[in-house]
Amino acid sequence: MSVTVRPLEAQDRPEWEALFTGYAEFYGVPQTPQMRAQVWGWLNDPEHGSNCFVAVQAGKLIGLTHYRPFVSTLRAATNGFLDDLFVDPAYRGSNAATALIDAVSAKGRENGWLTVRWITADDNYRARSLYDRVATRTGWITYDIKL
Repeated sequence: MSVTVRPLEAQDRPEWEALFTGYAEFYGVPQTPQMRAQVWGWLNDPEHGSNCFVAVQAGKLIGLTHYRPFVSTLRAATNGFLDDLFVDPAYRGSNAATALIDAVSAKGRENGWLTVRWITADDNYRARSLYDRVATRTGWITYDIKL
């Protein structure tokens, strides 16, 4: 059965919430309903900049990706950042992740972005095997300051 990708729609909220909850659980990030409501609001606010594509198979949402533009001052250009990518474990291997990455890449080309960038956990081996096929791993190391 084929996978289609489309922008998030208002009626998707319950299935989107279930997928986003699964994503947070995968990374061990505690989430509250208020946090999900905040992100849902961002995704539905055209002024915010955050966007979402969903992967659909047989009318069911099976995956999501959140993405947004970001500027590269050094290159004086806009790029895209793929913030989150999650496919329901029951549908892994369906090509949903590839289709979601392709959709963000197509949106980036449409918007004139130079690059689509994302990060993942070092031990996320299954996802990294896909990422190594569709993108170039960079030499950058990330740092966080907890505020």
